[in-house]
Amino acid sequence: MAAIWTKPISIELLTQSHYNTACESLGMEFLEVGPDFIRGRLPVDRRTRQPYGVIHGGASVVLAETLGSCGAFYSCPVDHRAVGLDINANHIRGVAEGWVTGISKPIHIGRSTQVWGIDMFDDQGRLSCVSRITMSVLGPR
Repeated sequence: MAAIWTKPISIELLTQSHYNTACESLGMEFLEVGPDFIRGRLPVDRRTRQPYGVIHGGASVVLAETLGSCGAFYSCPVDHRAVGLDINANHIRGVAEGWVTGISKPIHIGRSTQVWGIDMFDDQGRLSCVSRITMSVLGPR
């Protein structure tokens, strides 16, 4: 399979671009870049839990939006950027400890929009959340 990336991409570049952001504050880590996917994870700890002791839905959405947005940016034309239009998340299983790992893959890569699906799993490989993000591709300013 040919890679979909139109710009240089690596774990190092992804990590560096997220210094001093919500992702860094929440402990997010980028794990893998494949030919058509990005994998990352978020710890389930005091920074990301809600009062019932499981990962906050908003923290799952931060992971999903980050992975989907990065996928869109690195796969759109070199002089373009991508911004979020809509995101949704279905929370399937609460996760109380460990990590939530997400993998983002394109559903549609068009000239003006992209749609990315992000599936998130607990450390046992059980589905915890599914998300879909729609991105608008913007040309040069």
